[in-house]
Amino acid sequence: MNTIQKYARLVKFSHTIFAMPFAMLSFTYALWSNPTPSDSASWWIKLLVQVVLCMVFARNVAMGFNRWADRDIDARNPRTADREIPAGIVKPRAAMAFVIINALLFILVAATINPLTAWLSPVALAVVMAYSLCKRFTSLSHLVLGLALGIAPVGAYIAVRGEFSLEACILSLVVLTWTGGFDIIYALQDADFDRQEGLHSIPARFTPHSSLGISIALHVVSVAALVWFATFLPSSVWTWAGVGIFAAILTLEHILVTPTRTRHIGIAFGTLNGLASLTLAVLLIVGLLLA
Repeated sequence: MNTIQKYARLVKFSHTIFAMPFAMLSFTYALWSNPTPSDSASWWIKLLVQVVLCMVFARNVAMGFNRWADRDIDARNPRTADREIPAGIVKPRAAMAFVIINALLFILVAATINPLTAWLSPVALAVVMAYSLCKRFTSLSHLVLGLALGIAPVGAYIAVRGEFSLEACILSLVVLTWTGGFDIIYALQDADFDRQEGLHSIPARFTPHSSLGISIALHVVSVAALVWFATFLPSSVWTWAGVGIFAAILTLEHILVTPTRTRHIGIAFGTLNGLASLTLAVLLIVGLLLA
């Protein structure tokens, strides 16, 4: 296994598909909703590259730090004992060096976009790293993870316009509650281990039935917020097809995983949520481009 493969596995690079589509949707919306003469192809392509780089570097920091902070916990958990650090594939010191390098690169690239992204870059890093420590003292860690991913659409909008907007914040709410909901589903498989280790999560604190009820409630908020965001978009078959498919996939997720049937957690967490975010972003972006 080469170095790139080792670190790609360390940070689960494939999971970038969760937040990246929302960042691209927000980026496109920012260009579409406030066009200016400066929106030339060369300008927005350069900016798009900067946003994508920031997304990659921030995710590398978040997941690299998570794996470093949880290395001893992961070693004791049979489900995670084969992760790169406890398995000895990546040394703890090397993982921390990887985190520091990516944090510096994130701040450097963010500083080249505009003054607000420069000032907010350390704040964004603090949020994405905080998630890794939260399960040691609060069951709300799932929402902190949602906030970490929810930064993506707001950050992408700020990169384009240099300011906050209600629409980007609504999209951030979609991501926050969607992520929190599916992370609760994922955490069901570690509920017994978390209780044994004194770690905090919704499934460790509540029954599977109650935990999934909270997950459903969060996903109801996600869909409601998405409908709200859609009211700012062109009313087209593309827009409402995206919203409908996203809602249908979340519904399927809760059909597949129930209090008495958890064997499909992997499919619900990875496959369905990746499909939901990608399909939603593609359809809504197409709707914007055709408007």
